Amino acid sequence: MIAKIGGEIKVAQKAIREYDGKRMLARLIPDYSEGKVTIADRYVQVTPKTDAEALAGENPWLAKTKLVVKPDQLMKRRGKGGLVLLNADWSEAKKWIAERLNKEITVGTVNGVLDTFIVEPFVPHDQKDEYYFAIRSIREGDEILFYHEGGINVGDVDAKAAKMTVGILDDVDKADVEGNLLGNVPSERKTALAQFVRAMFKLYADNGFAYLEINPIAFTSEGPIPLDLAAKLDDTAVFECSARWGGIEFPDSFGKMRAPEEEYIKSLDEKSGASLKLTIINPRGRVWTMVAGGGASVIYADTVVDLGYAGELANYGEYSGDPTTDETYEYAKTLLDLMTREKDPRGKVLIIGGGIANFTDVAKTFTGIIKALKEFRQKLIDNRVKIYVRRGGPNYVQGLKQMRELGSTLGVPIEVYGPETHMTRVVRMALEAAPKEVA
Repeated sequence: MIAKIGGEIKVAQKAIREYDGKRMLARLIPDYSEGKVTIADRYVQVTPKTDAEALAGENPWLAKTKLVVKPDQLMKRRGKGGLVLLNADWSEAKKWIAERLNKEITVGTVNGVLDTFIVEPFVPHDQKDEYYFAIRSIREGDEILFYHEGGINVGDVDAKAAKMTVGILDDVDKADVEGNLLGNVPSERKTALAQFVRAMFKLYADNGFAYLEINPIAFTSEGPIPLDLAAKLDDTAVFECSARWGGIEFPDSFGKMRAPEEEYIKSLDEKSGASLKLTIINPRGRVWTMVAGGGASVIYADTVVDLGYAGELANYGEYSGDPTTDETYEYAKTLLDLMTREKDPRGKVLIIGGGIANFTDVAKTFTGIIKALKEFRQKLIDNRVKIYVRRGGPNYVQGLKQMRELGSTLGVPIEVYGPETHMTRVVRMALEAAPKEVA
């Protein structure tokens, strides 16, 4: 369940920093290879808050080995952009970072400030020892890609790479990795690379990954070593996998500027034990969602897109983890303010949805939402907003009753449904009320 917003944005997939991805692999891969594959956890992160001397004291290897330094801010083509320092000592690395830290640069057409770097050991190797490796989730399962050449000039790997699909119920240990993927690899390396591929696949499948690319892998006397890594996690797996993820962050893409409203919700989220998320996709969109739960938010967004309204989807986000009435009120108020700033002659729809909550009190959160709806009553009327509600969970009967009572007095059309009505059905009904053309 991965929504494609505007054809490209996959809202359930969130990119992680190279630092976090590599440390996760180093920590977990021995468990998925019976100890046959190991990756040394020698990666450090440098930000404006880093004490360089303390960092070196905690990681003595920094002063004893040659290093690689790169910005770690979800940007591509760092090597071609002159943003990689190779074969440097610690003093050279510190100077290189200091010259760039907090400086604004342009990558392609994107402007942004450099504020996060990864430092790791330099791995001497020949270009012929570089390989390309990736795993991506597809409808049939997960697809492994491998190419016997790697590096910044690898080219169109989608066309070049050998590919193998491992179905959801398939066992990668029984798959012919050597035959399907490693046909152009020297025979003396096949066993080690096959062990690496199988262990990496198990780690990927078991830890909520949605995408993983290592380009290149360097084959050395110590075995395969990942040099450059890009990864995305499925944020709907946070409940199951967050302990193994190890407290990683989901940073914004390089150069992304948050709207003030997004920053405000982020600040509420940071102060709360609940989860409050808001991403503005199209502020002029006519389809707005106020969804409880990360998994439900994906289903609602997916359905809007599948029904042909990707260009009208205004926002993506969620409130979950049993937020307080006041927190839900602040969240709803922020969203309603955004929704009612600019009129559209076709009107707008607001879907207040969710699955069947485990512990979020529906009546309590609806009390906050109802307070915000009353506050924005006239703006909702002026914007010709229709509201569709679908919810289940603790105290949902009381919460739905409150919404129905509000519908009889607010002057805004409100249709209310419980868990007997499927989430996707409610989305379809809402979109049928939001024609693409003016009547």
